[in-house]
Amino acid sequence: MWEKLLRLDRRWIFVLVALSVLIPLLRPLGLPMRTTEPVLNLYTYIDTLKPHDKAVILVTDFDPSTMPELLPMAEAIMRHCFARKIPLILYGGMYPTFVGMAKMALSRVLPDFPDVKYGEDYVFLGYIPGTSLIILSMGESISKTFGNDYYGNKLDSLPLMQRVKNYDQVALVIDLSGSGTPVWWIIYGYQRYGVRVGCGTTAVSAAQYYPYLQTGQFVGMLGGLKGAAEYETLIERAGIPPGRKTASIGMDAQSIVHLMLIFLIILGNIGYFIVRRKR
Repeated sequence: MWEKLLRLDRRWIFVLVALSVLIPLLRPLGLPMRTTEPVLNLYTYIDTLKPHDKAVILVTDFDPSTMPELLPMAEAIMRHCFARKIPLILYGGMYPTFVGMAKMALSRVLPDFPDVKYGEDYVFLGYIPGTSLIILSMGESISKTFGNDYYGNKLDSLPLMQRVKNYDQVALVIDLSGSGTPVWWIIYGYQRYGVRVGCGTTAVSAAQYYPYLQTGQFVGMLGGLKGAAEYETLIERAGIPPGRKTASIGMDAQSIVHLMLIFLIILGNIGYFIVRRKR
């Protein structure tokens, strides 16, 4: 039996991996999720903001290559802000390819919040060129920096932007990114103007941001798919509609695949030593 196991066609393993991914995606398991401190800190900071007071700027600095990890973060944070009546300014990111991610998040979240009004509860800034210069310019005047919103409306004509002039009326900037752009917001936003910054990043990039968490330069961080799933769990516990919980479903599939691979590795090693001793 052990010799047959060691000669098993690897294509059967590929089939097992495929089933381990497909079944949890179709029938979510709802595996328990432990909330980590960086995620809880970001959630708590937003949750304690006063309704209809200072705004949150959400920046979608990611493209389709990192969308599976970062788009669920954008959706969960938007749901949290809309439910708590916290003004939201959606910035389409530093590069033109990122704007579509913001539009996709809006299209998935808005149907669950029919009472949210554009121009009063949220604004979509879209994209303009400039990268780090945009961060500095927003510290002086957001409306003058962008001029128009994504839909072509004059920002000065929108009730929300008449109240939110610059970072003085912004409680938090959250940059969701698969690159190093969150550090730009610390350098040019937090250090220059004092606006607080949080971030969401891919799992592979999360380690580089922990020093900024330890020094308090980030108020919190969502790290990878697990960070997004933790945030989905927190807003669901608060009674906020979590949507399809894409990140939590993805974590179910990822966890089952990891467990299956660990089991096969252990089984393969047991078989190897038994066959070697027999020989």
